[in-house]
Amino acid sequence: MTTFDDRERAEEAKFARDEEMQFRIQARRNKLLGQWAAERMGLSAVETEGYAKSVVQADFEETGDEDVVRKLLGDMLSAGVEIDEAEVRTALEAKAVEARRMLMGEA
Repeated sequence: MTTFDDRERAEEAKFARDEEMQFRIQARRNKLLGQWAAERMGLSAVETEGYAKSVVQADFEETGDEDVVRKLLGDMLSAGVEIDEAEVRTALEAKAVEARRMLMGEA
């Protein structure tokens, strides 16, 4: 083994850890965002848990955050909540920070 091989393996391992952490942060963010939206829509505790899971699942529809924003905006407007896309995106950013802090605190 050469030093270059060891360094390459270490970089690959770091990349994999970083990708896994990013995935976990995004999933936690989506759950927190779902809970936030459910509270705004006046859902019960049981409904909130189910709704938060549906927001996490919605993120797998396409890359990026558009699928999550579209789901939240549509669901909240259908529920009679007055909200716009900018407010949803602001909440998305705030929940991303909260999720990162939560996961970094666990590490």
